[in-house]
Amino acid sequence: MVSWANSEADGTGLDLHLDLGQTVSPGRRGTRDQLIRALRDAVRSGRLPAGTMLPASRSLATDLGLARNTVAESYAELVAEGWLAARQGAGTWVVGAHPEPTIT
Repeated sequence: MVSWANSEADGTGLDLHLDLGQTVSPGRRGTRDQLIRALRDAVRSGRLPAGTMLPASRSLATDLGLARNTVAESYAELVAEGWLAARQGAGTWVVGAHPEPTIT
């Protein structure tokens, strides 16, 4: 499944195209990991370039039909991994792409 999250309502004006692979449904196991993977891939591929503001977790959750905590936890994981940065009151944004590890 490919999903579009339209966040015009929160002022970012971002159409976030996420390839979620399979149907995302509330309460389904693995939904958080699926969202994390889709966001990582969007950053890696350049669809979400450095500096891009992401929709508020509440807006993205509504657009995707997920619980707000699922999105908030996904954002928090990606912040911890260094893909995203966040500051209360300032939102969440893309830090930059991570190079693929090379095997030597």
